Amino acid sequence: MTVKVAHGEFHLTAPAKLNLYLHIVGVREDGYHLLDSLVVFAGLHDELAFASDDTLSLVIRGPFSAALGEVNLDDNLVLRAARHLARLHRVKAGAAITLTKNLPVAAGIGGGSADAAATLLGLARLWNLDLDARALGGLGLELGADVPVCIESRPAFMGGIGEELTPATGVPAAGLVLVNPGVALSTAAVFKALGGTVSKPAPREALPEDAAGLARYLKARRNDLAAPAMSLAPGIETVRTAIAATPDCLLSQMSGSGTTCFGLYADRATADVAAATLAEGHPEWWVAATELFADA
Repeated sequence: MTVKVAHGEFHLTAPAKLNLYLHIVGVREDGYHLLDSLVVFAGLHDELAFASDDTLSLVIRGPFSAALGEVNLDDNLVLRAARHLARLHRVKAGAAITLTKNLPVAAGIGGGSADAAATLLGLARLWNLDLDARALGGLGLELGADVPVCIESRPAFMGGIGEELTPATGVPAAGLVLVNPGVALSTAAVFKALGGTVSKPAPREALPEDAAGLARYLKARRNDLAAPAMSLAPGIETVRTAIAATPDCLLSQMSGSGTTCFGLYADRATADVAAATLAEGHPEWWVAATELFADA
């Protein structure tokens, strides 16, 4: 996450999260699923601004603000994270928070989790709380499995229910295209459709040095949630197939619980060409070219 300070407030970015692979390796007695995933971050993000105030408030703007407006504001992860932090640390101060929603909602790229993570980081700074990333990650896990990794915003192998994070070093530079068909999917619904199916963790091998090698590495792995997500939203397979058909696409896969799919390319220039082709052929889709960063 990057920080900017301007006009008496500071801004944090909340970058898009991608599961380059996602294996479901078990289910705990309490119903939570155990994960094995390689998580990275892309150069696309929401943005949050924080300013001191007597009360806690949230304003949402940006291209995907309307989608969040359909949800009760009290259920928004930003406010839930803020209230959770204030309650646990007995904070009486408020904050004026502005969320610029640039990423699709319920799309499998961690938008809500990244926003919650940025909120915990931003308010810990605003309220002068002495909490490091590890402590905030523990708080964040109570809000969602992806929140701890989004607090770090660095490539990681994820285990447990999201709390076991091992740095993934040597992630190569690559171009990315993200495509969302405009359909939202509930993570809970996708896991319900998965049923009791589990698989084995992938070996934690050293990551390849270039995008082509990374694609080969990932083709030996999968996203276990892709099939159940596609059973609920068949348009996901249409998106994945369209990405795979673009020139020089190295890999096409769904991220997280969907519905966003990504294409992996050798570089940003190749990704830009692919994104332009997809956007022209499918103006109803959200299409964005970006890069995979070792440190988001």
